[in-house]
Amino acid sequence: MVDTEQDYGRPTRMLFLGEDRLADGFRLIGFETHPNPDPELVDRTIRDLLRGREKAFVVVDDAVMQQDIPSLKRVRREGGRIVVIAVPPLGEHPQLGSDVARRLAALFGNAVVNAKAEP
Repeated sequence: MVDTEQDYGRPTRMLFLGEDRLADGFRLIGFETHPNPDPELVDRTIRDLLRGREKAFVVVDDAVMQQDIPSLKRVRREGGRIVVIAVPPLGEHPQLGSDVARRLAALFGNAVVNAKAEP
């Protein structure tokens, strides 16, 4: 998809939706934050981004990513102007949840995919 000239002047929004302890850090680095959002707020926020045809980099915590939120599923499935990634809770070992991670886990086992990196 080719961007129009109009898109070049529009900044990419950076949003965080998730746990309040993580929201504090994201707020400090310039993200719009929505601490402890309910599923309706997440859905409405992403629908508004879609409706406004906005470019956005959206970070959600694992708990939000695991919820059944229609607009979140849509942007993950379709891609495009809105990029969504998930981060683990503070102090917990990351669990990769992408389609690629699931395929790798099926081939090599969960221990390999979710193994902690050695320093």
